[in-house]
Amino acid sequence: MGGPRLENMATVLVDPAVLDDFELDLMSADFRVWAVHSTDVFADAARAAMQIRRSLIEWSNGRWELATEWTVVWITFGESWLDGDEPVPWSAHSALWAKLSEYAEHVRYNLGLSSVPRLGVPREAR
Repeated sequence: MGGPRLENMATVLVDPAVLDDFELDLMSADFRVWAVHSTDVFADAARAAMQIRRSLIEWSNGRWELATEWTVVWITFGESWLDGDEPVPWSAHSALWAKLSEYAEHVRYNLGLSSVPRLGVPREAR
């Protein structure tokens, strides 16, 4: 008996000034960018996004204070990175961290992935 299907994601604070270009750039590399405040994972997604942002900024001990108004996003992996139910390969992790490093002045994140219930994009059958 299986529980809810989960997918790997990175939680990232993104400067709203670059968010549109950031999202398009990541999409071109087959990453999906989800603004947490507009997901259907939480009953009150806007409040959850605020709490996640606050938690990340507090964790940073003030290093990320400039991100107090930034957008919290989840980044998931598109079909080209996935192999059925196998774990996301290290090449996908590496590609994501490399892409995020290109935006170093406009993003804040911790290395590592978490999981979230599958988000609203239907998966193609393989």
